[in-house]
Parts: sequence; C-alpha cells; structure tokens
Amino acid sequence: MANAYKVLGQNDLAATTLTDVYTVPAATEAVISTIIIANRTASAESFRIAIRPAGETISDKHYIAYGVPIAANDSTTLTLGLTLAATDVLTVWASAVDLSVNVFGTEIS
Repeated sequence: MANAYKVLGQNDLAATTLTDVYTVPAATEAVISTIIIANRTASAESFRIAIRPAGETISDKHYIAYGVPIAANDSTTLTLGLTLAATDVLTVWASAVDLSVNVFGTEIS
C-alpha cells in the first residue's frame, strides 16, 4: 500500500451552503490529520463539519462540529486523525462568505 501525504482539499466556502470539500477516491482510504478554517472577515462567523459515509445523505449523526464560533480575522485548527473509507465525504458549512477551509492528510492506496 502506498501513502500519499497531501493537501486533500481547499475551498472558499459559500454562505449557508453545504460544500463537499473532499471525497475519498475509489479503491483508496484516507486519514484527515488537520482541518483549518480561516475567517477572512471583520465579523465573527461559525462553521459546521460533517463526515458522510459513502452513499449516505447528510443527517444530524454525521456532524463532528456544529455551530462552532470563529472570531473575526482568526482561524481554527483541528488536529483530528479521522479515518475515511473509499468515497466517504468531508462536508463543510459556513455561516457567511469569507471562510476558507484547508484539509491535510494521507491517502492510502
């Protein structure tokens, strides 16, 4: 099995919209080591993060963070070690525009 350490996903999030930031490729597993959310605006905002197993529709059970506040012009770093199977999806929601998400980890194939 080969390990690829990499940026798994990056996105400038739309306001109040669930955005799929990373989907594990077929025949691959992944470990998300770090998620960084940056607030690029002068007002406090909030975010949500969900992990959806392959083929599932988003529901309350998938959220690992919900309504987490992030101060103006600040960032939040989550060091997690989340394990995902093929075609699992990382989804992020932002309360307003000007939030960025960066996801780092390892793909195993």
